Amino acid sequence: MTIPARVKLVEVGPRDGLQNEKQPVSAAVKIGLIERLQDAGLTTIEITSFVSPKWVPQMADAAQVLTGIRRKPGVRVSVLVPNIKGWEAMLATGAPVDEIEVFGSASEAFSQKNINCSIAESMERFAPVVQAARACGIFVRGAMSCTVGCPYEGEVPSHKVAYLAGLMKGIGVQHVGVADTIGVGTPRQVQAAIEAALTHYGIDDVSGHFHDTYGQALANTLAALELGVWQFDSSVAGLGGCPYAKGATGNVATEDVVYMLHGMGIDTDIDLDRLIDTGQFISDALGRKNGSRVAVAMLNKH
Repeated sequence: MTIPARVKLVEVGPRDGLQNEKQPVSAAVKIGLIERLQDAGLTTIEITSFVSPKWVPQMADAAQVLTGIRRKPGVRVSVLVPNIKGWEAMLATGAPVDEIEVFGSASEAFSQKNINCSIAESMERFAPVVQAARACGIFVRGAMSCTVGCPYEGEVPSHKVAYLAGLMKGIGVQHVGVADTIGVGTPRQVQAAIEAALTHYGIDDVSGHFHDTYGQALANTLAALELGVWQFDSSVAGLGGCPYAKGATGNVATEDVVYMLHGMGIDTDIDLDRLIDTGQFISDALGRKNGSRVAVAMLNKH
């Protein structure tokens, strides 16, 4: 398989990156982040989730964010919708949405800890949401978490990834993301997980989502590229973690992935300088160090 000449990055910072922040982040800051990401050339942005504010207080302003953004032409908006209640809340905003995301774990233990039900039960819960979205012409992506490792079960064998991908296919999910949620995976393990997903989905409907807890995210991105994967999730300034996995650091930083891809001659249509400014904007707003190594190195040069 030849390495793709072009890569699409799905920016997950505004949702996956910010959802576990303890300090409140205002809707105005989130909207400012999303609009700056658009200006930097990101064309698919996961902006919020319609979940219970009791469980994820940071996303209580989902309707405000979704209706408040000024969308550039050609930008696709994605939101996480875990159940019919969330779906109805999203529809009630009247704002256009291009994609929704549902999620499932390849680890039974993680599924129980995270959403208090089995993997099979979680799919039954998502099925009506998927059907409703597809009936409205909204694209459905599925996030498959813990595809190489789980904080409770340890290593996750690839046949469990294939099982989950098959369940997602069965309820009508159109695209799956192979996620190393706790960032323990190494390149061969990640390739095995992706190959398992490819038993149910074509290469154009599988993406990678790698956390950098053990510093493996860029190596795992390259391993996925070698299999022909051309779509990846990433998070500006490396925002995010996993609330159910102790010590799991953020998603791979979008800036770091873009720097690597551009250095390999792979096209992304993303303006790295603008992206770095965007990462610094949100890092300043949160009062914390920028999690992107590329951003820190480039800003130090200036």
